[in-house]
Amino acid sequence: MELKRCHWCLGDSLYQRYHDEEWGVPLFDDAKLFEYLLLETFQAGLSWITILKKREAFRAAFDHFDCEKIAVYNTTKIDALMADSTIVRNRLKIEAAVKNAQAFIALKEKKISFSDYLWDFVEGTPIIHHISHHREIPAYTPLADTISKELKIKGFSFIGPTVMYAHMQATGMVNDHLVNCFRYEEVKLKG
Repeated sequence: MELKRCHWCLGDSLYQRYHDEEWGVPLFDDAKLFEYLLLETFQAGLSWITILKKREAFRAAFDHFDCEKIAVYNTTKIDALMADSTIVRNRLKIEAAVKNAQAFIALKEKKISFSDYLWDFVEGTPIIHHISHHREIPAYTPLADTISKELKIKGFSFIGPTVMYAHMQATGMVNDHLVNCFRYEEVKLKG
């Protein structure tokens, strides 16, 4: 018997593996949350599969998402990234990655865990949606808008409510697997 999956991952083995192993699993590791944040900002206006296919190239280009290294990228490094055809070459997004690394470090310097900060918005527990059709999945929610605004106050950029909601979905803050997807119950158990 074939497993039922969310519609968006069908037809591509990389997408399907991401769906089956990562998407929606509650994530509490600061470094991984930062990685997802950067990837989500690059995804803005593009499909996630585009970013997923370039994820290893992004890891290499962005020093394995080491926030300390990214925070001090200078014009020379930004120009080199703009010339790197293996990633998404968008100067505003690259500059946002640097700014976001700096904001991430500023939180750490105040002894604020990025994980704790984000998960406090949902009181440490994933929001479990009961979605039966993909058309019911929102592009963003009022909570994503609130988190986006709060992150901007903290110095983050290129992190609008749609980007934030995608981040929430990817990192398990919200379970948007369809109720008939085999991962729906599995992900709930991990929360």
